[in-house]
Amino acid sequence: MTLKYLPLIIITALTLSITSCTTYYIPIDSFKQQLPSLEKSAPLRKVTAVDPYGAKSTYSIYPIDSVRCVDKNGKWFLLKNSPALEIRFTDINNKRTTFYFDHVYVIRDSITGLQSHILGFKKTIPLNTVKTIEIQDGGKRFKYVD
Repeated sequence: MTLKYLPLIIITALTLSITSCTTYYIPIDSFKQQLPSLEKSAPLRKVTAVDPYGAKSTYSIYPIDSVRCVDKNGKWFLLKNSPALEIRFTDINNKRTTFYFDHVYVIRDSITGLQSHILGFKKTIPLNTVKTIEIQDGGKRFKYVD
């Protein structure tokens, strides 16, 4: 290897380390406790978020500041809630569905969520078919504003 490729290798390694997203897991029972069905839960909280282009939107979320999750070693971790958090549900048929965490609502035995902030795609999946729940900061530049 010549030294002329060294800067490229260093930049690539730094970029990958900065942009890589740690994936955490939420046990299903913990998910049900943290996001109870809307008809049983505390009132939702209104927030305003701004997207990477500066557009603001106001919507209601569960009153959760942090999400209790587990890392790959089984250690509990508190992940700060943000509009950039993505939650991925894998069902018993290994089909994956990804939502933005702050747009996920449990209604009776179903999970409804938003798949895109920009396009507004919503989807509902049955809670009783979920076998794995993963959560990560998607690295997108969405943030809450006052």
